[in-house]
Amino acid sequence: MVIHLETKLVKLSPPKDANIILGQSHFIKTVEDLHEAIVNTVPNASFGIAFCESSGPCLIRSSGNDEELKRLAQELAMQVGAGHSFLILLKNAYPINVLSRIRDVPEVVNIYAATSNPLQVVVAESEQGRGILGVIDGSSPKGIETEKDVSERKQVPPKNRLQALDEPKDD
Repeated sequence: MVIHLETKLVKLSPPKDANIILGQSHFIKTVEDLHEAIVNTVPNASFGIAFCESSGPCLIRSSGNDEELKRLAQELAMQVGAGHSFLILLKNAYPINVLSRIRDVPEVVNIYAATSNPLQVVVAESEQGRGILGVIDGSSPKGIETEKDVSERKQVPPKNRLQALDEPKDD
């Protein structure tokens, strides 16, 4: 038996001042559990969640407290189109604030990326459907950090350090 497999790159860009978390889960209740994990961890976070159901009606299920982020999460999830994948768009919080709680959600299997960088999602497609092989997150290294670079990085105030480290560079 010969099975054909095609690979594709799906480009995802989070909106300005937002982060994207891309993962895999295994249960229809994922949307509700992820929603609860975020609001219980960072109550003032704005977010939208989309989950690609992989059996039955195969719908994109969604939730969130920001209608625009929810709508955009639905659109991006549709572009990826991989069964059991989920996508969270997050504002007013950083992924580091919620990742441990998201990983603690029993049905979460994998986290592929958590970033404010544009992503390229490597998707495999067969006659059965789509799956995520991995992600390309941001740009490749341009060199090795020097002592001067270390010093400059450490000068960033602690409350801004996470944001500064996760901002895309316009080199």
